[in-house]
Amino acid sequence: LGSKMEVEKIELNERNNAAQLKTAAHPPGRFERLIQPCLAELVGTTFFVFIGCVSVIENLEAAGRLQPALAHGLAVAVMVACMAEISGSHFNPPFTIAIFLCGGMELVLVIPYLICQLLGGVLGAAMSKVMTSKAKYMNATGAAFTILQSHDQLGEVFFAELAMTCLVTMVVLLGAVNGKSKSPLVPFMVGCTVLFNILAGGDVSGTCLNPARAFGPALLTNYWAYHWVYWVGPIGGALIAAALVRFLLGDEKTRIIMK
Repeated sequence: LGSKMEVEKIELNERNNAAQLKTAAHPPGRFERLIQPCLAELVGTTFFVFIGCVSVIENLEAAGRLQPALAHGLAVAVMVACMAEISGSHFNPPFTIAIFLCGGMELVLVIPYLICQLLGGVLGAAMSKVMTSKAKYMNATGAAFTILQSHDQLGEVFFAELAMTCLVTMVVLLGAVNGKSKSPLVPFMVGCTVLFNILAGGDVSGTCLNPARAFGPALLTNYWAYHWVYWVGPIGGALIAAALVRFLLGDEKTRIIMK
């Protein structure tokens, strides 16, 4: 297994070197550098949120958390694999913030990425509304996060969003940004992390981990109760993950202390 992983890393490095040589010979134009990545974030986030919302709205009671867990996890894995070479496949504002803080993207793209992700969240939620029946849509509140109903739940829900987003963001940073631990398996790794986070924490917080996923359904259904938790928790978790990689887990190029 160890030898296989080493071979995969060597192949990944060779592909990266080949891509760098090609880029050096034919530098990408403005469209490929700035516009296309933003469009990929818009399209990718749209379809991720669309699939996620439909899986919740149409969820069979007998399936429990398994149906939305599989839908979200597999959608993430497929979209990351498809668009990683175009935009980096963030599809999540906390990922973008953490990747920027770890040196994985240019500042000029941060705000456009965040705008495209939020717009994609709205478009994806709107598509789910068109696809599902009115009764099911209303019954599920458009797949908005309604599990937090009182202040008594606030601490556990906030911590769940913080911890689970920290975990999945750390997987993204170590698998796709940190040179020493980069892996071609990162789409599978991120998809699996989303999947088991939903299985583990779905009944605690709903396992949002993504403000764009929360924002779209909330806007369409005008459901804003405790909405801030699904921004502050995930962003806080991503900041912790970025700090862990920058200060402790990153390689010499990524780490800013103890070099």
